[in-house]
Amino acid sequence: MTAVPGLKASIPASALEEVACGLCGGSERNVKFTEGPFSVVTCSDCRFTYVTPRLTDAALIDDVYDEGYWSSDAAKERGYTDYCADAPLYLRTYRRRIGIVRRYFEVPGRVLDVGCAAGYFLEVMQGEGWNVTGVEPSDAIRTHAEERIGRENVVGGLLHEAGFEDGSFDLITMWDVIEHIPDFVAALKEVRRLLAPGGKLLVETQNVESRAARVLGRRWQHYKHAEHIYHFNPETLAVAMDRAGFRILENTPRLGGKYVSMGFISERAGRLHPVVSTLLSPLRLLRNAAVYVNLFDEMIVIAEPTVTGR
Repeated sequence: MTAVPGLKASIPASALEEVACGLCGGSERNVKFTEGPFSVVTCSDCRFTYVTPRLTDAALIDDVYDEGYWSSDAAKERGYTDYCADAPLYLRTYRRRIGIVRRYFEVPGRVLDVGCAAGYFLEVMQGEGWNVTGVEPSDAIRTHAEERIGRENVVGGLLHEAGFEDGSFDLITMWDVIEHIPDFVAALKEVRRLLAPGGKLLVETQNVESRAARVLGRRWQHYKHAEHIYHFNPETLAVAMDRAGFRILENTPRLGGKYVSMGFISERAGRLHPVVSTLLSPLRLLRNAAVYVNLFDEMIVIAEPTVTGR
């Protein structure tokens, strides 16, 4: 049995597998650092950063994205302290981010959110007049999405299992999702199939080459090895998009921030050093107060299918 940071129970060694680079398939790599059973490595051939060994596909669903993921007592390693309790913060964040959607769409259309979680983004889009659909594999959170945006608008399982017809959507979004998907190029190709003519893809993911990532090193808050199995930068994300038949129209960190509680800031400070966490612990008294934080370490990307595809 192997202890995995953030998981309440140890897992069998068979739930971990060594993997090659998810972008180019190369096996030569340089180790950035090792933590527990995981190593964060950079491919020697294409400079893509990934985790190996990683949890198998089945273990990712069964052991990571259960109820403990959405209400975690170790959110620095896995999941969220209380995802549903932070609903007002997520709604406020997405209302701020909606500006990038408005720049590319003059009128509402059909939107699919891949990994919709509790449906916060889609709730905001409903308010904008969009016809919304969400796909969510986690049974533990999907019922919350059904309650917020309508059961008929939420599909369980993985994207390729959903059975959507070609050209079903004008906009497909993946908020903090692509870094979780074992075969992300295949997922992007499926997104391309589902986009209507003139459709757009919106992806948000972390930038491992950002200044915050470089300064914080292994303490960077996005190093959560059981779930974040890939770490993109602008170049590797562009390569992934190209291989799936997309071209990037815009890549910006400007709207990558979010509203967080003072309690969240205090908790995440513990990743830097226990002393910092102690010094900031009085912030927990202001737990319900919120502040907008953007470390410019996340990318929001708008892309469109190329003419010929791949």
